[in-house]
Amino acid sequence: MYGQAVRLMNRKKKRIQFLLFLGIMVLTFYTVLRGQDFTKIIKAVLGMTPGYLLCAMALGIFFVSLEGIMIWYLLSALGGKSGVGRCIVYSFIGFFYSGITPSATGGQPMQLYYMKKDGNETSECSVVLMTVALAYKAVLVLIGVVVLLFWYQPLKSYFKGYFYLFLLGIVLNTAVVLAIWGLMVFPGLLTRLLGGCARVLEQVHILKKKPGRGEEIRLFVESYGDAVDFIRGHKKKLAVVSVLTFLQRFCVFLLTYVVYRGFGLHVAGGGTVMLLQAAVYLTVDMLPIPGAQGITELVYRTVFAEIFTGTYLIPSMLVSRGMNFYVPLAVSAAVVAAMFCIHAGRPADRRQIK
Repeated sequence: MYGQAVRLMNRKKKRIQFLLFLGIMVLTFYTVLRGQDFTKIIKAVLGMTPGYLLCAMALGIFFVSLEGIMIWYLLSALGGKSGVGRCIVYSFIGFFYSGITPSATGGQPMQLYYMKKDGNETSECSVVLMTVALAYKAVLVLIGVVVLLFWYQPLKSYFKGYFYLFLLGIVLNTAVVLAIWGLMVFPGLLTRLLGGCARVLEQVHILKKKPGRGEEIRLFVESYGDAVDFIRGHKKKLAVVSVLTFLQRFCVFLLTYVVYRGFGLHVAGGGTVMLLQAAVYLTVDMLPIPGAQGITELVYRTVFAEIFTGTYLIPSMLVSRGMNFYVPLAVSAAVVAAMFCIHAGRPADRRQIK
């Protein structure tokens, strides 16, 4: 009975998250497209060179798939049971749930769930996912800092009023990287900190009191220690994952330049377009909005106003955003649906549901 109640609560929570995502998406498109000439927008999108459009779509799909390759690379080093194809599936699952939850918090738990379903050890999965997450944040911060130091004045000029939001993005992402490293190295501090936070949240009635919460925190902290041991013993593998993570980031930045060329534009250089897209990505990465919807479009319109000239600004935003987020999200949704059907069809799963 308890397990069934938990499943029902989880389903209700997922429905709420999905409805929130859809609501923000509708509001975003309404705000962006209000007062625009739809005829010109459609004409511009249809006039885009098909080859460039297909290339942009391929980059968006490859961006998600590359995370799966990194998961497989690390998981195989730990003796994991999942092949590269299955690990790419985990990546799409993570992308879907990250896209519909605030601050992308839902991706890793669902990846861990399916990885365990496939017979992988929880400790191994946690180490792999944590290492990938650390590399992702570290590479993003490194790119942001380099852009800020060596491209400060142009960046400030393009971002206008959103420049301080870009600085906030660097601060937040840097804080996350430092926190992960610090807490991985000092697990005792993490245990006390999380325990203290839990007690405070219980006192103000944000969290319900739970007898086993202390043990859950202890087990969670142990995963940090496992990650530290793995990183120390596999520095070359961490270096490979860092290079792959940079390549993954590069795909998204290149995608916007592909869209730029697809519209027949050529005044701005590829470096300028990609650096601006990198800065936009960093700016919205940590904001607590599902899929960073709304704020991404607003920042894009400001930053690229001088790049996509004439009537190409809104069409370029729709195509770029579609190829780096909505199309991969649609593919990810199909993957999640397929996995749900596969697992629901297994006899063992049916017994668990009963």
